[in-house]
Amino acid sequence: MEHQLQILIVMVIYMGLLILWGLYQGRKVKTSKDYAIAGRGLPGWVAALSERATGESSWALLGLPGAAYAMGLTEIWTALGCVFGIITAWVVLAWRLRDEAEKYNVNSFAEYISRKHGENGRQIRIVGSLTIVFFFFFYVGAQFLGGGKTLHTLFDIDARLGMFITAAIIVPYTIYGGFRSVVYTDVIQAIVMIITLIVGPITGIIYLANHPEIFAQSIPEALQSAGDSYTSVTGAARGFGAGLIIAGGFSWFFGYLGGQPQLSMRFMAIRDTRHAKKARNVGIAWTIVAYIGALSIGWIGIALFGPTGLDDPEYVMPRVILTLFPPAFAAILITGAIAAMISTADSLLILSATELSENLLKKEGAEAAKLKKDRTLRRSRLVTALLAVIALAIAYVSPSNLIFTLVSYVWAGIGCTFSVVILLSLFWKRFHGRAALATIIIGLLFTVFWISGGFEQHYRITEEKTSFLIEQDVITEDETVLFEEMTGTKYVGAGSFEEDLTALVSEQWSSEEIEEKIPVLVTSYTEKGIPARLLTFIVALLVAVSCTYLVPKKGG
Repeated sequence: MEHQLQILIVMVIYMGLLILWGLYQGRKVKTSKDYAIAGRGLPGWVAALSERATGESSWALLGLPGAAYAMGLTEIWTALGCVFGIITAWVVLAWRLRDEAEKYNVNSFAEYISRKHGENGRQIRIVGSLTIVFFFFFYVGAQFLGGGKTLHTLFDIDARLGMFITAAIIVPYTIYGGFRSVVYTDVIQAIVMIITLIVGPITGIIYLANHPEIFAQSIPEALQSAGDSYTSVTGAARGFGAGLIIAGGFSWFFGYLGGQPQLSMRFMAIRDTRHAKKARNVGIAWTIVAYIGALSIGWIGIALFGPTGLDDPEYVMPRVILTLFPPAFAAILITGAIAAMISTADSLLILSATELSENLLKKEGAEAAKLKKDRTLRRSRLVTALLAVIALAIAYVSPSNLIFTLVSYVWAGIGCTFSVVILLSLFWKRFHGRAALATIIIGLLFTVFWISGGFEQHYRITEEKTSFLIEQDVITEDETVLFEEMTGTKYVGAGSFEEDLTALVSEQWSSEEIEEKIPVLVTSYTEKGIPARLLTFIVALLVAVSCTYLVPKKGG
């Protein structure tokens, strides 16, 4: 209770200051260009920290440590894929996208692609913007849901009330200051995140060495004691299975190659080439340190709690921080983590609003020239407010499984598909508008087919994994009889698998046992296939190249 109160007090103060900082930055916004892309005048270090906070937030603080806790050394491949993708983006793409944005005088992601391929510009602008707005609606909704869940976990607040609190924190300054306010609040989040990911592991290693009563006294000992799958970089898999694990982890690389609009917009907003070089250095340094820290926190969690000591692996970071630090300092670090997760919604919200306002509602030609600057700025703010209300409503009324399923399409369907379009637009002169349009449509459709069909990930009870759970004392030998009915059956969705699993054990297990064991079982019985990220990138590339050669350029 004391921890909760301290975290709550720190969080209220932190969030209050964050809102004031965002509103202060919003005072400098005078035009729709300032609102959409900060007037393309961001200092390099600001753009870099904002891009990193937007790109990582809950992933670096919850997702990656949780995966490292659950998977051991296997998660190195995911980290390598992300790090190499981020480095490639900063070294190869960032300054080029900045120069292209200036050359074509664009304020949004889809607008750049449409102007680059002017012969099909209108179709690309409509299809690209509608795709981004539709999926990022749900992405924003997922951030509201995630914020509500986090507040519920920490303070026992109703999750739906938590959603409204999350929206109340980020929506005002996002509506008022647009991209500029979002970017400068991101900077604060990035600084707090990197402090957490540096101080946490260093303190953790010292703590382990001085507490012999815990599961292990070092990271190597923890991994060794947890079992063979934790010390193997392929999760003890061999042959094709090992290749899938490596490819699945490293496939995150492809989503960072310019195809995530919320990240590429930071590149495009950098002031000049000199600042682009500074941004590159800051972005790469932050990434390397952060990923080492995130993995280390996950492995320190194994040493502190054992491999099955947490109901939800994604909460390993807060648990580790609360164990290592005095409550007041832990509250600051955890509050920063929560704020980073919540504020991801502002980046996605302003991106969706910009795409809608600049590409679907913006008037062209002489009609556009008649509109005064204050009217276009007012329109941008109204669109942002409207989208925030709709996203909140969607999160409130839609089943959470539907929202998170649609979000799962974003990284592959949008990230990897648009990565192909951006790369070829920058480096292949022959690539044309019709090929770009076909690539966007087919890449997205393929992603939906692959993920919804359960080809990327599904759930199945197997004897091998059941034996492992018995060894780890998660379930007993007698309890395995309960699962015989489901053994071998393939489930595409986690929701249906969890529902059937719960129904089988509901009469034998108490509600506390169900709450504690079911999440562990769902995670343990997950089976990975070929990742959509990898295949979508390959399919999109094949479509792009084929259409470039086989489909004539419009007007050509």
